[in-house]
Amino acid sequence: MRARRTIAVITALLGLILTTAAPAHALSPGTWRPYGNKNPITTSSSQWRCASSVEIASSVAAQVCAIRSGGGHGWDVQGAVIVRNNRSTAFSTTASVTVYDRFNVEEIDTWGCGSSGVAANSWSVCFGETFLRHTIFSEGFARGVDLGQTGDL
Repeated sequence: MRARRTIAVITALLGLILTTAAPAHALSPGTWRPYGNKNPITTSSSQWRCASSVEIASSVAAQVCAIRSGGGHGWDVQGAVIVRNNRSTAFSTTASVTVYDRFNVEEIDTWGCGSSGVAANSWSVCFGETFLRHTIFSEGFARGVDLGQTGDL
């Protein structure tokens, strides 16, 4: 399974047709959202479970997260990759996030965000689709760098 996701990430990064090696499974489009100089985790009413930040370039860090809306009490969940650019100039990157159902230990979907500029000294987040699940975890990539996995949420 990991090899299939790696192929999907490489394909997305090269800007080629966004498909994976899995039969009839395409990389779903994610959505970039700029946050300016506001930390998306601390300014949100949602519950975030994130892996540790990983440096993806000099003065640029990213982390993969699993998110539950409604202050952590609902079943609306999604995956995301947060990018923090501490440079004085914009930084362009791609990102992808795969979300898994913990109970069934199955991949729900993989979302990819095409290359986007993250403004100087700011945060941007690549979000996947919101869906209903009880317990999930996520794994992600930014600029081809493995961001690891979140804990269960």
